[in-house]
Amino acid sequence: MNDPNGLSRIDGRYHVFFQYNPLAPVFGAMHWGHVSSTDLLHWQEHPIALAPRPGHVDQAGCWSGCIVDDGGVPTAVYTANSDHPRNAVVALATSDRSMIAWRQADSPVSGISESSGTDEVRDPFIFVHEGHRYAVQGAGQPSGRPRLELYGCDDLSHWTELGTLLAIDDRIASEVASANIWECPNLVRVDGQWVLLLSLYQLTARSHLVGVRYLLGDLVATGQGWTFKVTSGGVLDDGPAFYAPQVLAEPGRTLLWGWARELGRTEDQIAAAGWAGVLTFPRELSVSDGALSVRPAAELAGLRREKMAVRSGMPFQAPAFELVANGSVTLRLIDGDTDALVYSAEARPADPARILVDGSMVEAFHRGASCTTRAYPTLGSSWLVEGAVTAYRLADRVDGSAARDR
Repeated sequence: MNDPNGLSRIDGRYHVFFQYNPLAPVFGAMHWGHVSSTDLLHWQEHPIALAPRPGHVDQAGCWSGCIVDDGGVPTAVYTANSDHPRNAVVALATSDRSMIAWRQADSPVSGISESSGTDEVRDPFIFVHEGHRYAVQGAGQPSGRPRLELYGCDDLSHWTELGTLLAIDDRIASEVASANIWECPNLVRVDGQWVLLLSLYQLTARSHLVGVRYLLGDLVATGQGWTFKVTSGGVLDDGPAFYAPQVLAEPGRTLLWGWARELGRTEDQIAAAGWAGVLTFPRELSVSDGALSVRPAAELAGLRREKMAVRSGMPFQAPAFELVANGSVTLRLIDGDTDALVYSAEARPADPARILVDGSMVEAFHRGASCTTRAYPTLGSSWLVEGAVTAYRLADRVDGSAARDR
């Protein structure tokens, strides 16, 4: 599994969809998996929502996209791949308010022509501005320059091309978000400020996926459309595993999920385990002093159980736990002769660090920043903390069913 998709809250229930290959723990003919919750703690897994269809525009994969409550009709807006990314199109699927069974349209969205000078366009994200609905898609060339395409889509089945929302010619964007293709764009208002999220694909890098950046700015009218005037930017998550996030704007807050990819696991190890890829815990975004801040969703405190007697320099074992540090803290994973540094921070009482560990997932938050990484404990390994912490065991199951391996 990889990218979170279709984040939405319909009739009081959160829905999280995600890129998913049900056949093997490798990238393949991607489907949309689906889970839902009323409280961000108790999750129910549902049948696959979208699946590739032989002979249709999505026969090679239902790729990333979003969900819109279109006049009471939940509508998935996604990238449909028929054979090669350069031929991908936008497709729609609709459901009733339960969002369990989906009907995928036979034809792609109309009104989108082949983009001149751009090899690949994908990952539609819908936003509303001044009473109208718009879509933004990431674009670029595997060896070229990235940009974002803007469309008017008050009618979801017919889009109007409105030109370029942002190009790499922007000075701040070129410094902060250098890439060949900007993937998974998200444009949302947070605390009254427009925030643009970009996932960076670089063909020249050792790993093509080189992180996620945020840009703050303003929408400036240009004819029928808009351009994004960047005022500042930075790194959304400085960990090595984080990619392809999506936001969910709610009254009073903006939530975010991301994909945590595998780090250092061989193909044989992944095949033996039978799984790869994890979604992060939900996070909340805020903007202050020209910077974007990230913190764990408030509901996650509900995962805390009893306090753990974790002492500096003393190894311990636990499947899921949270550490709160008011000073210098270091987390290590020890397995035989292997001693791996997982995370460290210089916290202080006024700004404590929080480290959430769930199986192989490590998500740390400090000074408004987040760090997502992976560490793979075995039956014989132990965690070790250096520094004073308050530690909580986290519930590894909250609905009475067996926890899934993470």
